[in-house]
Parts: sequence; C-alpha cells; structure tokens
Amino acid sequence: MTQPWLLFVMTGAGLYVLRLWLGDRKAHRRNAAPLHPLPGAVDAPLAASVIALGGTLVLLGAETLLERKLGLAGEQSHMTWLFGLYSVAAAPVIEEIIFRGYLAAGLAQARNGRSRPPVVIWSGVIAASVGFALLHPFLWHWDEAGFVLTLDAKGWFSSAAAFATSLWLYVARLAPWNPGHSLLPCFIGHGGKNLGGRASNHAKGWVTGWF
Repeated sequence: MTQPWLLFVMTGAGLYVLRLWLGDRKAHRRNAAPLHPLPGAVDAPLAASVIALGGTLVLLGAETLLERKLGLAGEQSHMTWLFGLYSVAAAPVIEEIIFRGYLAAGLAQARNGRSRPPVVIWSGVIAASVGFALLHPFLWHWDEAGFVLTLDAKGWFSSAAAFATSLWLYVARLAPWNPGHSLLPCFIGHGGKNLGGRASNHAKGWVTGWF
C-alpha cells in the first residue's frame, strides 16, 4: 500500500476508529452503555501496557539481530514519511481492533456465552496469527503487473516475525495481568514496535520523501 491517497484515507480511518474506541472507554468509566461498542474499550493496569510494550521491543531487538546474522538487513524496502505515520498511528489500531479485538472475543467465548477450552482458544490464536502474518505483503505484492509471490528468505523471515508479534499481542490481550482484556496494551505494544522499526529504517536511510 504505497499510494498517497490510500495512505491518507487509511490513516484518517484508523484515527477515527481510535476516537470511537476512546469514547467507548470513557463511557465504560462512567458505567454508561458504549455508543458503538468496540471491543476491549476498557482501562488496563499500567503494568499490562508496560509488559506488552516490553515484549514487542524484545521481539524487535531479536528480529534486528537475526536480520543481521542471516544477512537480510540490506533487503529493506524504501518507505515514505506518510507510510511511517500510517504504520505507527493507524495500522496498529485497525489491526488490533480486528485481530486482537473481534477475533479474540470470538475465540475466547462461544455463542452461548461460555468460555471455550484453552486448547481451542490457543489453537485459534495460532491460526489467526498465521492469517495476520500472511495478510502482510512479505510473501507477496500487488502492483501494476498484478499479484506476484515473493517466496524468498526475507519474505519468510518477515512473515515469521509478524507471526511471533501476533502471538505476543494475543497474550497481551488475554493474559491474567490484563484482567479486563483491554486492547490498550495491544495498541501500545503494536504501535511501539512499529515506531521502533520506523526509527531503525530512518537511521539506515530507508525513509525517503514525504509521500
């Protein structure tokens, strides 16, 4: 997704959804009915957000070190500042609402309101994380030439990193240290990892141009 107009639209959409989510969280604080309602729109202990962020930064550090070890550090794609803004401010909101929000709620609770067995929940988490990784354009891309598979070492490595990040963010949502199953730690962990990644890209000269 490199077209500036689409990045503007998606960034605006992500920020708008975040505004709605914050409104629902505010309603929850007042013990009022949420207006929308969006998943996980409750407060979380500070420790839950710190643990989520710490975990994603550890994953980012491991990813960076392994890239160098495997000789993949130079196989990066150039990006713009607008894409960087989208990846930090909007993509984490959209992806967390969908994957750790609606999907996590469906995995954790059956239609009759009963909790599913842990083996069912975590099997679903693994499957959803595979989907999360495959939706990112690491093993494929779509351009003027159409749909093209890119089944190279860098693509598999980046997909594995996305899979691991997804697993950790599900833990951050469902773990006992997040008793209300708030999405706030997921937003912070995901956004923090993307911010660290974009900072690394900038330091290496991979961020070029505004749009």
